[in-house]
Amino acid sequence: MLRLGKYSIGVGDRFAHQAKAQLQACTLAAKSGVEVIPVWNKSNREHTIIGSEPASVRAAADAAVRELGWTKPYHVDADHIRLETVDRFLPACDFYTIDVADSIGQPSPADAGDAFASRHPELLGTLTIPGVSAPFTTTQADVNRVAGKYLKAVKDAGAIYRKIAAAKGADGFITEVSMDETDEPQSPQELLLILAALADEGVPVQTIAPKFTGRFNKGVDYVGDVAQFEREFRDDLAVIAFAVKNFQLPANLKLSVHSGSDKFSLYAPMHRAIRETGAGLHLKTAGTTWLEEVIGLAESGGEGLALAKTIYAKALAKKDELCAPYATVIDIDASKLPPANEVQQWTSEQFVGALRHAPQNPQFNSSLRQLVHVGFKIAAQLGEQYLGMLRTCETAVARNVTGNLFDRHLKPLFIG
Repeated sequence: MLRLGKYSIGVGDRFAHQAKAQLQACTLAAKSGVEVIPVWNKSNREHTIIGSEPASVRAAADAAVRELGWTKPYHVDADHIRLETVDRFLPACDFYTIDVADSIGQPSPADAGDAFASRHPELLGTLTIPGVSAPFTTTQADVNRVAGKYLKAVKDAGAIYRKIAAAKGADGFITEVSMDETDEPQSPQELLLILAALADEGVPVQTIAPKFTGRFNKGVDYVGDVAQFEREFRDDLAVIAFAVKNFQLPANLKLSVHSGSDKFSLYAPMHRAIRETGAGLHLKTAGTTWLEEVIGLAESGGEGLALAKTIYAKALAKKDELCAPYATVIDIDASKLPPANEVQQWTSEQFVGALRHAPQNPQFNSSLRQLVHVGFKIAAQLGEQYLGMLRTCETAVARNVTGNLFDRHLKPLFIG
C-alpha cells in the first residue's frame, strides 16, 4: 500500500504557479529536522472555476520536485471527490479525499444499527479508551442514531474507494475520508463508530477529516473555544490509536484538519498533542497560497498593486455570487468592506496591511481577506493578465508563499 508519511501538508495552488515556492517551505522544514510531506490538492470545483485539469497539478508538482531536487515522497490529491467526479482525477492523482459529507443523514436500512451492533458488541456499554478524557457509554439507541446518520456516507465512501482501486490497484493510492463539510461536528464517540464502519466496509483509510467544534473559516483564525478543541483533538487521536489496534485499519491512520490554514491559535495545542502522543497529522490548506499571490502583487507596487486593486474591486461587485458556495466557511461583515474607490487610493503598505493575516496589525481587515479568498474566480477570468503579472512579480510572490507556509504554518505546528 502506498503510505502517507507521519506529517503532511495539503497545499492548494489555484493557478499552478507556486509549487516550487510551496516545496521550498518543506525543504526548510527538512533542514530543521522535521519531514513534512507535501500533498498538492485541488478540488473538482476549483478545476471547473479555473478551467484547469488535474494533470496541471501533477505537472507543476513534478517540475518543482525536479527543480529543487526533492528526494522525499510527495503526492497529488483529488480533493473532495465524489463518485460522479472521480474519473477525471484517476490518471494524475495518488491521493484521494473521498468527500461523503452530502451523504450524512441520508437513510440507511432499518436494521443497520442492529447489524452494526452484532458485528461490534465490544463497543456497547461503557468503554474506557487510553487517552480519552472520559469513558464512552454507548447504548443500542446510540448505535442506531449513528448508523442512521453516517452509515450511508460510509457505504458511499466504500463505493468510491472501490472505483479508484479498480482503476489504479489497491496499493497505488492513499485514501482520505472527509466528513468536515457538514453542519454538525462529530464527537470522538461518533468518530469511533465511523472508523469501525469504515473498517467493515473495507476502506483502508489513512487519514480522516472530521468536523470539529468551532468555526474553521477560510483563511482566518479559528473561532471557538480553544480548550474544548484541544480536548476533542486529543480524544480523537486516542480514538484513532484504539481503532487502528482493534479494527485492523492502517497503522499510519491519522487526523486531517481541513480549512487548516491560518488557524494560528490551534497550532500550539495541536503541536503539543502530536508530540506528546507520537501521532501523525495532515493539515490541509488551500486558498492561503492564492492570497499570498495577491499580497506579492500588491507588495510589488506599480502594475502589480493596480491589478490587486482591480481584483478586489471586481470581487466586491460580485460579492454575493462569490460568497454563496462558501457560505458555511466564511463570516464577512459587509459594513467592514471598504469601497472600491477608497481602496483605489491605497498605498502598497495599506493594501498588504489589510490583506495579510496579521491580527495584531490595526490595518488588518478579516472581511476583506475572506472576500479576496473566495475571489479567485476573478483572477481566473482575467486569464493571462493575471498569470503574466504573477511571472512579473515572481520574486515577491514566491517570498510570501514560502515564508507564510514555513514561518506561520509548518514551523509552529510541526517544529515548534
